[in-house]
Amino acid sequence: MRIDTTPLAGLLVLRPTVHRDDRGHFLESFNHRAFVAATGREVRFVQDNESLSHRNVLRGLHLQAGASAQAKLVRVARGAVLDVCVDLRAGSPTLGRHFSIRLDGREPVLLFIPEGFAHGLAVLEDDTLFQYKCSQYWDPAAERTLLWNDPELGIDWGLTDPVVNAKDRGGLRLRDLLPTLH
Repeated sequence: MRIDTTPLAGLLVLRPTVHRDDRGHFLESFNHRAFVAATGREVRFVQDNESLSHRNVLRGLHLQAGASAQAKLVRVARGAVLDVCVDLRAGSPTLGRHFSIRLDGREPVLLFIPEGFAHGLAVLEDDTLFQYKCSQYWDPAAERTLLWNDPELGIDWGLTDPVVNAKDRGGLRLRDLLPTLH
């Protein structure tokens, strides 16, 4: 597995070794020992989640605050998304900056998102199956939503008229969310 850094410290792109033959392919999507050896970071995942979405759906930007903050390991099993992470870590030199990457089920790539990031995705293909591991259990009292289209973030989601649920439409702007986190 190759692990690439991003401009946001701790946010990592994981590229598993894919073994292909006439039957298809095999890959190891996560290996704790190899992850710790490559990153020096101990992580324990306690919950796996999956969402199925249609093209043009936008989910996010979500995070868990305080003691319930989650690290996530995300991937697309089928379809494609534009995956977006926003750094909300107190004292981070990249606070308020975002990173985006296309994740596609045809090219196995995973994204490791450390605690302190808001996370969202724009679905680019119908019947996209998105899977992610979390290092903490979901805590409704710790749930926060950053407004996906906050002009201060300047995120280009690549969608013209996204399908966004009421919770995500009601997210807080960055300047209003930050005081609730730190």
